[in-house]
Amino acid sequence: MQDNGTEVTAAGIARLAGVGRAAVSNWRRRHADFPKPIGGTETSPSFALAEVEDWLRAQGKLAEVPLRERVWQQLAGHPEGPVPALVHAGCALLLIHDRPTVWLELSAGSDERLADLLPASLDQVLDPRFGVIRKRAVDTPTPAQLLPSAPLLRGTADLAAELGARQTYEFLLGRHLDANPRQYTLTPVGLADLMADLAGPARSVLDPACGTGALLRAVTPTKDQQLYGQDSAPELAALTALRLALHTKAALQEKAAVRTAAADTLRADAYDSLRADAVLCHPPFNERNWGHDELAYDARWEYGFPARTESELAWVQHALARLKEGGTAVLLMPPAVASRRSGRRIRADLLRRGALRAVIALPVGAAPPYNIPLHLWVLRKPAPHAHPAQPEVLLADTGELVADGGRGGFDWQVVRTAVLDAWRPFDRGGTAQERPGLSRAVPVIELLDDDVDLAPARHLLPAAAGGGAEQLEDVRDRLGETLRLTADLIPPSPALSAAHEQGGATADPRQPTRWPLTTIGELARGGALLLRTGGNGGRTRVPVLTDHDVLAGTAPSGTLPESDEEPVLTEAGDVVVPVLGGGAVARVVDEATAGAALGRNLALLRPDPAALDPWFLAGFLRGTANNRQASSYASTATRLDVRRLQLPRLPLAQQRRYGERFRALAEFEEALRHAGRLGGQLVRGLYDGLTDGTVTPD
Repeated sequence: MQDNGTEVTAAGIARLAGVGRAAVSNWRRRHADFPKPIGGTETSPSFALAEVEDWLRAQGKLAEVPLRERVWQQLAGHPEGPVPALVHAGCALLLIHDRPTVWLELSAGSDERLADLLPASLDQVLDPRFGVIRKRAVDTPTPAQLLPSAPLLRGTADLAAELGARQTYEFLLGRHLDANPRQYTLTPVGLADLMADLAGPARSVLDPACGTGALLRAVTPTKDQQLYGQDSAPELAALTALRLALHTKAALQEKAAVRTAAADTLRADAYDSLRADAVLCHPPFNERNWGHDELAYDARWEYGFPARTESELAWVQHALARLKEGGTAVLLMPPAVASRRSGRRIRADLLRRGALRAVIALPVGAAPPYNIPLHLWVLRKPAPHAHPAQPEVLLADTGELVADGGRGGFDWQVVRTAVLDAWRPFDRGGTAQERPGLSRAVPVIELLDDDVDLAPARHLLPAAAGGGAEQLEDVRDRLGETLRLTADLIPPSPALSAAHEQGGATADPRQPTRWPLTTIGELARGGALLLRTGGNGGRTRVPVLTDHDVLAGTAPSGTLPESDEEPVLTEAGDVVVPVLGGGAVARVVDEATAGAALGRNLALLRPDPAALDPWFLAGFLRGTANNRQASSYASTATRLDVRRLQLPRLPLAQQRRYGERFRALAEFEEALRHAGRLGGQLVRGLYDGLTDGTVTPD
């Protein structure tokens, strides 16, 4: 039986019924028997999920709710909040994963019986996984805590039967993270994989700021592997522990492979005796209150006591202190750590003693904060009595590999390949061949000046932007050809519309033609087009068309996080519209773009060819007045309600006449874009060539 304590908002009701929020508001006004609010606020009320489902079913508006949506609503509306619900669901999934027959026996009775018997069975799973220690991240819930979660646990078990235990937990956790983006600092999957690759295979791995466990999850599993995580937020430590336990390979299940602790790592290190093979860390940035005053005499500051403004260098030294001799640490750092004067003494000692092996600048948008090019620091624990210095350190800059990255919307494989191709030869031999503009093995003595500046861009010889005089000549020829093509594509002089021509002296050419209009919403309801929105993830690994790609007219460049959602795949003739940021933009998908997944903040319109011409549709959607009347304004952005966009009701033949003109305008616009790109490349290449000597003034 469904627990009435589970609440759902109007947005959740809309998802359950497959309608818009406006429909839910209409139901509340028109139907006196609609369930009354039981919580929330006057402007955002919440309702009992069971009452809502009963009402929708009685009205015939709830034919079939997808199981994953039902489970998510149970979790999101849990009386104790989504995080305790996620912990309870994770515990049950771990029991289902390890001992499925036990779960079947326990779930056969009432909710009360399930809540009473479940803790003892969970102990048999959680203790071997996480150890019998004080202050472990996941404690066995009590019967009183589990009783409100019983309906959720049953639904979660049903979903696990469809998707599997691990995939079910990844879906629920991913949905929670997407619903609360400001609460968590996430490490993108591509970045986590790169950091794990740099660290190499390891039997024991520590993440002292584990967050949601992305870095530890990226580690390649090995036999008898031990994963250690710690986070100051107890809920994150618990979610990470369950996520990793469900992700552990079957061969590791007999060992206590996962240890997570909830405490401030710098002030209360839970693993002070650990010496790990590898440390991976995405620490908090720019923290002033990291423990500077109370940790002045801590033994971890082997390379110097960090200044109050150098919290990141405290994390660097903590990582080194937890490594065994020869172990590797990879940390994500803000770029200022490489050059701030307050940290130059520590940076110098890290170089002199051979602890710092590489500094790698990532493209802008690799991870939050997205507006700066973050760095990866690769460190190695030196032997106590080894030679005191490594002669060279690897500096690399991958920013030029990605054009207009933006929030991870680039090909991580390109970045990963470039970084590993530079790192692996350097790691084996202590030096590597220089690659201008990308990487260089820099002598340590060259860096030990007054600033000890480790920013890679300051030590790399730039690659010529145009590739030399011959390549610049080729760019110049292509630009000339493009400009000639652009001139040929200039639209003809505007002409009066047929309505004005036929109106004679009574028609005012300054007044627009008044057509009978319809809206995208009406066309969608009538079946003339299909309306879809971009998703948050997907199982299919295909390029993703992002809102930036649509605005810039470029090829699909994004990626979607892996999830069990089905991505929306584009087809030739689809019309794609950005819904955020304002501006009148619409793009018709061509054969080259077809098959790409639809990214976030995009709406896809798939017209019926027998009723709508796609170029006619895209052209009228770009009208400034049309966009203005369909837009609303939030605190920081303009949002487009695609359903309110209007189209004239015209016969298909007349639509195609307009469509031909709109297509010609799109070709002219693309030619202008291409000419701009080539012109910028030529100018940049000439500036660089003249300044670096590869091009002469003659």
